[in-house]
Amino acid sequence: MRVSFIFICLLFHSFTLLAQEGVVRGRVFNPINNEPVPFANVVILNTDYGTVSDEDGNYEIRGINPGLYNIRASFVGFRSKTEFEIQITRASAVRLDFELREEASDLSEVTVDAKFSRSDETPISVRSLNTNEIERYPGGNRDISRVIQSLPGVASTASFRNDIIIRGGAPNENKFFIEEIEVPVINHFATQGSSGGPVGILNVNLIKNVDVITGGFPADRMNSLSSFFEFDLKDGRKDKMFSQVTIGASEFTISNEGPLGEKTTYLVSARQSYLQFLFRALGLPFLPTFNDFTIKTKTKINDKTELTFLGVGAIDLFALNFDAPQNETDEERENRLYLLDNLPISTQWNYTTGLKLKRFRENGFWTFILSRNMLNNRSFKYFQNDDSNPANLLFDYTSQESENKFRAENSIFKGRTTIKYGVNYEFARYFINNFDRFTLAGEGGVIEVNDQSFFNSYGAFISASQTSKNERLLLSGGVRMDGSDFGPTASNPLNQISPRFSLSYQIIPQLFWTGNVGIYYQKPPYTALGFRNNEGELINQLNDIRFIRSTHFVTGVEKVVPEKSRRFSLEGFYKLYNNYPTSLRNGIALANLGADFGVIGNEPVNSDADGRAFGMEFLAQQRLFNNFYGIAALTWVRSEFTNPNTVGFVPSAWDSRWIVSLTAGKRFGKDWEIGARWRYLGGLPYTPVDLETSSLREVWDLRGQPVFDFNRINADRLAAFHQLDLRIDKRYFFNKWNFNWYIDIQNAYNFRAEQPPLLVPERNPEGSLIVDPNDPSRYLMRLVSNPAGTILPTIGVIVEF
Repeated sequence: MRVSFIFICLLFHSFTLLAQEGVVRGRVFNPINNEPVPFANVVILNTDYGTVSDEDGNYEIRGINPGLYNIRASFVGFRSKTEFEIQITRASAVRLDFELREEASDLSEVTVDAKFSRSDETPISVRSLNTNEIERYPGGNRDISRVIQSLPGVASTASFRNDIIIRGGAPNENKFFIEEIEVPVINHFATQGSSGGPVGILNVNLIKNVDVITGGFPADRMNSLSSFFEFDLKDGRKDKMFSQVTIGASEFTISNEGPLGEKTTYLVSARQSYLQFLFRALGLPFLPTFNDFTIKTKTKINDKTELTFLGVGAIDLFALNFDAPQNETDEERENRLYLLDNLPISTQWNYTTGLKLKRFRENGFWTFILSRNMLNNRSFKYFQNDDSNPANLLFDYTSQESENKFRAENSIFKGRTTIKYGVNYEFARYFINNFDRFTLAGEGGVIEVNDQSFFNSYGAFISASQTSKNERLLLSGGVRMDGSDFGPTASNPLNQISPRFSLSYQIIPQLFWTGNVGIYYQKPPYTALGFRNNEGELINQLNDIRFIRSTHFVTGVEKVVPEKSRRFSLEGFYKLYNNYPTSLRNGIALANLGADFGVIGNEPVNSDADGRAFGMEFLAQQRLFNNFYGIAALTWVRSEFTNPNTVGFVPSAWDSRWIVSLTAGKRFGKDWEIGARWRYLGGLPYTPVDLETSSLREVWDLRGQPVFDFNRINADRLAAFHQLDLRIDKRYFFNKWNFNWYIDIQNAYNFRAEQPPLLVPERNPEGSLIVDPNDPSRYLMRLVSNPAGTILPTIGVIVEF
């Protein structure tokens, strides 16, 4: 097989001698009114290729050798725009449109080039990645949630999950927008009430660009405390159909794009996993299966009106594997039985659909967005997995979250001034059907609830930005109000007034000082808002559950070197939290939860926890230049919260202290590329187990897992984590199709990350639990180490035609 593969590669290489040249075409236009920018210069940097747009703003460049290029569009009186790493092939022409904003000043002493993501509303704490940067990222496995871990201030858990921890905030503090439509879930097997999961649901082949905003949030975005992700998908091709097939280690993906008539284009993707077969072959005790889809259509109704449709969804299945692998060691057997006793059987599906109507006029545009999203989550567990007797049922949990949303926004541009205002409304339904003997183990209680709740949320905002006459100073500010009927305090939007103010001053050309202060609010999870006791009472509404509040202070400096595509930034941040929900069962702030499977917030809470996170970030970024690219990010961060069981602030579960990410890559001749990433994460705190309570037979028989000692919240800390990932790519370009194979090696030097130790019961040779001979009410228990991590090589193939 290896010989055949080498022969095929050599054959492909010989075919490249017969190839034609590449083409890039598109339109240069003003995004404020959608009018063309005629006679704009469009050049491929560091080459002799270039052209000028016609009277309708259209351009075309032919005769380009296949490869990655940076392409710039410019015109007098407009801000130039550079698109990075545009892949030119022979198989089909590349469609590349440029949005050029008018300059408010024609003073030559001030130079602004939109090479890096800076906008009037968010001049601070914004990072941008494009499709090629995401696709080739070492260890990313073509997953956007893993790729953004290369950016400053972004941490993750040292495991196989995609939990995103921004500047010391919990994973549930991030919000995701695709084509300006909110998509609550972007990961498979997501934790309800939080975010994250082991695999992303977005096909990176469809992503044009993603902006990660970690501070200075614009007023038109709501319901987040740590970050916003703004995904722009590609538009479908206007000339002909084009397809891409990807075969990876765990899934098969196919995408297709093309025209639907003269005015409409489409983009569609579907993915089917075969991870369950791999896990069964490896003898793992769990078998995950995931499927997802994405669809986008864009219709140009006329020169001033565009309609975009978006659909995103996923279906996830999680089953158990009771087959014991051959040659299993005692330690492997112990861990396998522990997992089988603890892991539930679960199914989950979710979807988001939305319409965006954009209506342009001379000095701005209206945006109308109507969307619906839904999450269905079910999991159940029987004692020792014996479902023959209904009395063995430990829990059976089903819930649904559905939201129907509408937003209307007006953007007005007048010279150096930009004004935006808008309103939003949301109607949500939360359904729960829950039987649970597991949670109250040792207390003799049973939870049995079957009910639904309805919530109305509403908000409005206004914002403005102003640049000085010489364009050195940019001031932007806004205020929004949000309300919801989930609680007495929350229902009055005057209690959630959210002002924010930012400034940016250009000290010398391309050296900026920026600052921001703002107050932001986020709703608690629906699991908490819709929690009911067995009598059907909305307990947390009676407890006056509130919006979570966070106050941000951010300042920094940024240096851009446009001619070499480089960027350097240093930012400091301080975040204060108020009204964070805390559990009335165990006395822990929900800010410490979210990096595990299951459900967060399905319990009685009080909005009485406070928190703080502060630190410094350094970024050095080199976008593709002379066939080299790299990102160096260094973050020092502290994250602390109060808990009813502790005195003062204690480290949160996300207090990693130090985060280092070094990523670099080099393109060689004949379309070879090599990349590497090394990351370091300081050891995270964790809460130790309560051995006395956990070892009780009545507790263990119902739970099958330990009870934590919440009087010692995050009292212990893991060792630091570090990992090296490598990737090799080889591309072949033909007249009508392209071929790419890659090798991705995660954890190249096989680092074993420390995880919290497991508390497991002693078993006899037959697998039964051993009772403590000195105390018949208890099982014999012991703590065992629980390292995670192994070398994970992946071979993938991408075919485009």
